[in-house]
Amino acid sequence: MKSQTLARLTQHAETLLERAPAIRHLLILLPAGTDWHDAPEHAAAEAALQRQGKKADALGKTPLALELPGGCLSVWLRLDENKDVHAWHSLVRQALKPLLDEHPEALDIAVFGDEAFRARAAEAAAYVAWLNGATLPTWKSEKSPKTLRRIDLHGVAGLDLKRAHAVAEGNTLCRALTLLPPNVLNPATYRERIRALAEEAGWEIEEYDIKRLKKLKAGAFLAVARGSGHEDAAIVRLRYDGKSRVASGKLKTIALVGKGICFDTGGHNLKPARYMNNMHDDMNGSAVVLGILLAATRLKLPVKLEVWLAIAENHLSPEAYTQNEVVTALNGTTIEIVHTDAEGRMVLADALALAAQAKPAAIIDFATLTGSMAVALGERMSGVISNRDDLAARAVAAGQASGERVVAFPMPEDYDEALDSTVADVKQCTLDSEADHILAARFLNRFVGGTPWLHVDLSASRCKGGLGAAATDINGFGVGLGLALLM
Repeated sequence: MKSQTLARLTQHAETLLERAPAIRHLLILLPAGTDWHDAPEHAAAEAALQRQGKKADALGKTPLALELPGGCLSVWLRLDENKDVHAWHSLVRQALKPLLDEHPEALDIAVFGDEAFRARAAEAAAYVAWLNGATLPTWKSEKSPKTLRRIDLHGVAGLDLKRAHAVAEGNTLCRALTLLPPNVLNPATYRERIRALAEEAGWEIEEYDIKRLKKLKAGAFLAVARGSGHEDAAIVRLRYDGKSRVASGKLKTIALVGKGICFDTGGHNLKPARYMNNMHDDMNGSAVVLGILLAATRLKLPVKLEVWLAIAENHLSPEAYTQNEVVTALNGTTIEIVHTDAEGRMVLADALALAAQAKPAAIIDFATLTGSMAVALGERMSGVISNRDDLAARAVAAGQASGERVVAFPMPEDYDEALDSTVADVKQCTLDSEADHILAARFLNRFVGGTPWLHVDLSASRCKGGLGAAATDINGFGVGLGLALLM
């Protein structure tokens, strides 16, 4: 995997003209509806717009790319202060594309307007540039593109961008892991990478391997793990303790749980080729959790995090679990298997039960779990479901603040009727497709032991052409959301 080094950032309050000869790639951000005559070369920009039959306000919808004297490529964009974070990230990503397409090692960003606008615009632009200027894994035979190594900000000084940098680093880690092909990332190699990350970041690590999970009678997870003959599946526990970051007081513990299915064939209920394609990214929920954990560590957040990663594959084999089996989960719940392609809720069931045993203040899980959530929302938003209305409302607000939009769905008790089983405590799912995202949540709710719990169904984990700040199809959705929930 190639390096994901993020660009160093410097900030300048002086005019652009002092450094103009050295600037090769320049993004200029202006507030909507205001005069732009303080911007360098504004006359050239006005002339270009006139040639296209447009006015300055057009820059609020479509950025203007303009070659300036001396070979500098500039892009001009106006941002409406009334638009939300997602809209700003999307527009800034669009504006940065022609600049980053040339793979510069250095990028200049100039912001104009009042102090509040300049601070907000600079933070958004730096975050989007860090995200899309990073080098992601590639196996192309040609020489890999250069990584953005330096960002110079003009129009601001002393701006604290630690949070934006940490989220960008966490998001980049999430995308880098999710992009790895299944012959590179399997449960064994994934666990190796997690060990290396834990050593570098200073996390405590504990691995619940097959032998240990059998002793714990984690039958839901083990049913799925039977499909792989390597016995390399495991539930990995990581710990981050931010108690040294506060002078006094007891820190709350938050449990983060991630689905880590490195490849999902569907098992005996085999997926057709169209739906099996890209199933190496069914571990995205675990990668999101690792990204959140890395960002929290970089920021030294005053919180305790208990992380549980359910890492396995869902394969075909003579030992793979089948329809109509009855298995017993770690918390004693008996489960009737209805569909082997509903493996995500099986591995999460035991991971959630383990997380709940530690009695955290809250549990948040991230998973690419149901097709019905994608049907409900498409690939531009994700859904959340919680056993606490206030936690669901906080998630929606965190989505707005981070630019990663989520919609809260209800979880009424009467949906349990669909999961009634004549041979076990509960059915794993139904064979109907209606409201499976709600049924999955009702199923998972049985394993959290009454702990406040938020389920994030990552229907937006892959969006063709990019989403919000990220230009790649795999966009790291959930890292920004999760960190916003922790802060």
